[in-house]
Amino acid sequence: MTYSGVVRVGGPADVHELADLMISKVAVGPMDNNAYLLRCRATGEQLLVDAANDTETLLHLIGDDGIASVVTTHRHGDHWQALEAVVAATGARTFAGRYDAEGLPVATDVPVEDGDTIQVGRVSLTARHLVGHTPGSIALVYDDPHGHPHLFTGDCLFPGGVGNTHKDPKAFASLIDDVERKLFDRLPDETWVYPGHGKDTTLGDERPHLPEWRARGW
Repeated sequence: MTYSGVVRVGGPADVHELADLMISKVAVGPMDNNAYLLRCRATGEQLLVDAANDTETLLHLIGDDGIASVVTTHRHGDHWQALEAVVAATGARTFAGRYDAEGLPVATDVPVEDGDTIQVGRVSLTARHLVGHTPGSIALVYDDPHGHPHLFTGDCLFPGGVGNTHKDPKAFASLIDDVERKLFDRLPDETWVYPGHGKDTTLGDERPHLPEWRARGW
């Protein structure tokens, strides 16, 4: 079936099958968060992006193969409610941005800096540190050698704008500057964007609206 990226709380995962990586997207409540399970097709190793909530749903998605790693995109509570239980059940190594690690309920095994690489089997993900939504938010880039890049943005980029900066002009300027410089300026329009809530998008769909976002200030 064709991947749409449209999921609902209590519904099935949607699976994006790439040549080297399988990406399963699931929605969890109560804040309609997205969690993503990445599986290396060569080795079977798995990584979870954001153990947001609904431990039972996430462990069912993970299955008997377990996960080697769990990455938390940022320290806001709706993105880690199931983190402690998932780590306890799987023994996964924990990754988070260095400047958000202290806000998490589980010790971060690997504090992540901008440009760091996180492995899932033979697949490499590159971390991008984006400041503004939180001090230590990270996005993950998978540069698919067989196609276009895939980008997991947490709450830093959505269809229609960047993440919430709570009407703080300095935080907004920081976030939109980082998103432009580290994402839009480096990645092509075909880049598929997987956000922390809601539907997916592409950088090409959002790029024409960057001046509009700057002008409105959110």
